[in-house]
Amino acid sequence: MAKGPNAFRTISEAAEELGVPQHVLRFWETKFSFIRPMKRAGGRRFYRPQDIAVLNGVRTLLHSEGLTIKGVQKLHRDHGLAHVIAAGLGSNGSASLEAEYDYAPRGKERPVGEETRDRLAFALADLTAIKSRLDGLLARG
Repeated sequence: MAKGPNAFRTISEAAEELGVPQHVLRFWETKFSFIRPMKRAGGRRFYRPQDIAVLNGVRTLLHSEGLTIKGVQKLHRDHGLAHVIAAGLGSNGSASLEAEYDYAPRGKERPVGEETRDRLAFALADLTAIKSRLDGLLARG
């Protein structure tokens, strides 16, 4: 028999529902102070429906929208928990997020300007030369 929509979920049930491993949920707790499942004696976690909504928002922002952990933290700080939850519901306003938090969703990378391309090519040449020197030192060693 399936649990009702308002029932609490264990960490394994929450992980399965969200499609992420349990250790990821534990890790997110350490990075996002706003993720606070109920804990019973012995430390067993129980996720309320609102906890699942928050986790779904975090998952969407990190995995689908391409934000970093710091980006999600800043989004929460600037706009609050409702915005994180809204992301999980599909109403995050991607265009405004992209402009404000300077990220490109996966699959929508921005074109690189000529000056940036030249700087990257120069950096790559430097790194290639450094690698060549290191390979030479290692071969002697």
